[in-house]
Amino acid sequence: MSSYSILLNALIVALLGALYLLKRRRERGHGDPGSRPMLPPGPKGLPLLGNLFDMPKKDEYLVFSQWHKTYGDICSVTVLGQPVIIVNSIDKACSMLNRQIYSARPYYTMACDLVGWEHALVLLPYGERLKAYRKMLHSVIGTRANVDKFRSTIESEAHLCLSRLLDSKNGFNAPIRRAIGATLLMITHGYKVRQDNDRLIRVADEATDQLGILLLPGMFLVDSLPFLKHLPAWFPGAGFKTLAQNWRRTLHGLVDQSYDFVIEQMARGNATPCFVTDFVENKTVTEQEEVDVKWAATSIYLGGADMASGVSAVSTLILAMTMYPEVQKKAQAELDSVVGQDRLPQLSDRDHLPYINAMLRETIRWGPPVPLGAPHCVTEDDVYDGYLIPKGSVVVANLWHILQDPTVYPDPEVYRPERFLPSEGERAQSDPLEVGFGFGRRACPGVHLSEASLFIFTATLLSVFKMEKVIENGIVQEPKHEFTSGVLIRPKPFKTSFKPRSAKAEALIRMVEDC
Repeated sequence: MSSYSILLNALIVALLGALYLLKRRRERGHGDPGSRPMLPPGPKGLPLLGNLFDMPKKDEYLVFSQWHKTYGDICSVTVLGQPVIIVNSIDKACSMLNRQIYSARPYYTMACDLVGWEHALVLLPYGERLKAYRKMLHSVIGTRANVDKFRSTIESEAHLCLSRLLDSKNGFNAPIRRAIGATLLMITHGYKVRQDNDRLIRVADEATDQLGILLLPGMFLVDSLPFLKHLPAWFPGAGFKTLAQNWRRTLHGLVDQSYDFVIEQMARGNATPCFVTDFVENKTVTEQEEVDVKWAATSIYLGGADMASGVSAVSTLILAMTMYPEVQKKAQAELDSVVGQDRLPQLSDRDHLPYINAMLRETIRWGPPVPLGAPHCVTEDDVYDGYLIPKGSVVVANLWHILQDPTVYPDPEVYRPERFLPSEGERAQSDPLEVGFGFGRRACPGVHLSEASLFIFTATLLSVFKMEKVIENGIVQEPKHEFTSGVLIRPKPFKTSFKPRSAKAEALIRMVEDC
């Protein structure tokens, strides 16, 4: 193609984009400022482009926290005509996002139309299909009693992880990742993970990382200008089409192969009871029902009680224990008193371990795995706190700021589980689990499974290990309370030494290994 043709095509796209954005501005009623409430305050944008160049390229949750100092609890930006509302207050986030008109999701053209995430729970529009998904999930993992049915799987995978941690030469990430992935895949598909580098876990990691990129605000121009999806892949600037094709193969390969595994096992008569078998075994399943079951199951480990969030939370716990040995000692004293040193903790111990339960909450507060939560979309114009929230606005709750707010949690940078234990004359501080797993009708249906998994990992690791700072060449390696960037975050790389607390603890670890 000649340079003239390329330039002409680019100019046509630019002109169409400008006309599209002008149309969106008129539809949203941007007119005389005195005629209606104004958007919440925020950085001043450019004509047409809005705040495109103000959007952070990394550490979004930290930048939005800084904006709070300038613009207050609610601020806004507009990116290529799309209003984005950022909420930095726990009270305002709950008040807004618990209402039905805030229960929709933004539509991501790249993620849904091009990559194929349109069936995933996290991106389903609010409506009957979402309710059907949630009903399926609730029937299997929606209550503490339901989750207790999977007690042996949750406990055994956490217990088996201990020897892998003790013997690991490459840090703790792979053993933790395997244990959490194995737990979820056994619950959803009756699939037994037999090695650290299991293919399904590896592909699930890839798909989760890809989803995190897809949901970053302003990452793909096609989300703001949906007509660009019709461009051929060879068109200048349309490299996103090739990327989408590759990511689509990854995602659908994972969804189809894990489901087909269950169907094959059922045909052989040796399927392990799991989420999928609950809905398809001995039944005639329609094509739509098959799609719904397939994606509802996938949503448990890619966005429900998902694997990446679980790995992040356990990694945050390990970081905290390495940095705060006094907390570790208090937890171990409680475990020794309640559980003893002759067995490993079980889910049945939960109600008798208040300090461990407080640690679970402090871990989510101190390092929320999804710091901006899942974005909401408002389905009609709203006026909140005197500000206009236009129909179609993307609304984001900055959980990082909300859970690190010093007016709610004094000394927020300090890992202190005691803040969630009521003391004489004082109330426990606001429970992070009430917001850390989402809001209103879009709250995570896997919250009970996530809680159970994090509890058993917390209690099990502390029952047998001392987690200590590593000394290299005579220098103590000091870990820091720092996290990666993105939709889903985890602690920045750090080192921890896992040492058995005693000979009896090491014997327990090896006993589980031999079972």
